[in-house]
Amino acid sequence: MAGRYFDEWQVGDTIAHAITRTVTETDNVLISALTHNPQPMHLDHEAAAASEFGRPIVNSVYTFGLMVGVSVADTTLGTLIANLGYDQLTFPAPVFVGDTLRSTSECTAVRASKSRANAGIVTWRHQSFNQRGEMVCQCTRSALLLKKPA
Repeated sequence: MAGRYFDEWQVGDTIAHAITRTVTETDNVLISALTHNPQPMHLDHEAAAASEFGRPIVNSVYTFGLMVGVSVADTTLGTLIANLGYDQLTFPAPVFVGDTLRSTSECTAVRASKSRANAGIVTWRHQSFNQRGEMVCQCTRSALLLKKPA
């Protein structure tokens, strides 16, 4: 499904995204390598075993990217002019290899653009949950979207 135009959003609109993903070891190692993040908590099983978690935790950049990425088809695909920012990013619980993540998006604000007649700003609260229903990531995201063509 293509994303929605600015005029198609209302505060309170909520989407449970259909795409879910089971996190793999490759996902964690690859994102850590791509971002030059050598944190032993992500990559060293022996170091992670000695931590309070007892095993490696998944790089939070992956968790955040997956949460936002799965929202794109339902929110901004084909209607986005620009992402304007992400705020209040938190990771309330760790993610481990083997966890299956699902995400939701709730529209929290809409306003017409003051500088572009053909666009408006939409803000969402994105949240991601593991298979036990524990929230593992959340943030707010604001984007400049096209208005529906006349």
